[in-house]
Amino acid sequence: MTLFDSEARAILRENDRGGYTIPTDGLYPYQWNWDSAFAAWGYSTFDLPRAWQELETLMAAQWKDGMVPHIIFHQSDPGYFPGPDVWATGQTPPTSGISQPPVAAIIARLIWEVDKEAGHEHLKHLFPRLVRWHRWWHECRCTAGPATITHPWESGRDNCPDWDSGMAGVDGSGVGEYERRDTGHVDASMRPGKEDYDRYIAMVQFGVKTGWDQARIVAEGPFLMADPGITFILLRAHQDLAVIGRALGEDVSEIEGWSLALRNALPLIWNPDLQAYDAKNLRTGEFAGVLGSGAFLAYLAEAGNPELDKQLMRVWDAVTYGIPSADPEAEIFDPRRYWRGPAWPVINALIAIGLRDAGRFDLEWRLRSETASLIKQHGFYEYFDPRDATPCGGSNFTWTAAIWLTWAGDDREAAEAAA
Repeated sequence: MTLFDSEARAILRENDRGGYTIPTDGLYPYQWNWDSAFAAWGYSTFDLPRAWQELETLMAAQWKDGMVPHIIFHQSDPGYFPGPDVWATGQTPPTSGISQPPVAAIIARLIWEVDKEAGHEHLKHLFPRLVRWHRWWHECRCTAGPATITHPWESGRDNCPDWDSGMAGVDGSGVGEYERRDTGHVDASMRPGKEDYDRYIAMVQFGVKTGWDQARIVAEGPFLMADPGITFILLRAHQDLAVIGRALGEDVSEIEGWSLALRNALPLIWNPDLQAYDAKNLRTGEFAGVLGSGAFLAYLAEAGNPELDKQLMRVWDAVTYGIPSADPEAEIFDPRRYWRGPAWPVINALIAIGLRDAGRFDLEWRLRSETASLIKQHGFYEYFDPRDATPCGGSNFTWTAAIWLTWAGDDREAAEAAA
């Protein structure tokens, strides 16, 4: 075990709050949906029971309609905004009113494959909850074909340029006074601006006004965009959930139907002018016209093509470390601002899973090597400047530690020695 392995394990333990893991102390003091799934993956490398517990705690917060919320407020922390009083969802424990990328089934399969016998009973418990969540996505967010989001935070890629056109239609002028807490933990230049935050809060206030009526939010809400990133994650999650279901002896025909419908919807998010998959503003019918890392999650869902390959190599070769979250040759590129240009180890890992499964081992190795280099130079930060490796966002970050343990640090030294 290397020094980095030990440090990564220590970060997971330090961020463990007993059954769930926070992303990092101070900046993110609660349980976040997809962060928690990646934490579980990290635990699976040294504590399998704790890995399953993480997923089970996450899924225990599932709403009656099947949604698994993006934040679960297990305990009070006045240092975070917007807290449970702002979301006002009426859930126990309190939660936010939106979801997040459904990576849990993908991670559940990866953990199960570490020890299938030990994971069998855990999967039996999780499977029906995962099915209900996937059904929620199709009934509440895939009504236009691809997966859609009703708030940029639902995408997990909160303020990436993909959402700018949809954000322009949101009026944030009447949200009232509030005090942000994120900029007290992280340099404000690395976080969304105030105008963006006003709009985020306006969308939350609309949800509260409807009593979190998902149908009304989709039909009347101020923001609705097709999201390539979640579309591809959901496609892969369907595939993995079906594998799990078959192993449990379950009927997976419904899951296979969702998967087919979603794959048939992919042409709706292919922008021929961009030569890539693209977000689409469903309030106007217009493409975002922005190439972001969500498009490259196509590889995770076996949806790559030669045109996308060209775009991948262009943006990748324009930087030094990993896949940038926005096109580095576009005016909107901001290499250190949250999701508007930085490289994220967690996104690199998801893309790499797809590259590996497609047998593109040279690209997978390059991506793993560059991600490992970021961590070795600066530690377990939330994200990094893809040009010069400047560490950005929160430090001692759970999902970066998990990505090291499961992928970025995997056999790196041995492979380098062999080379």
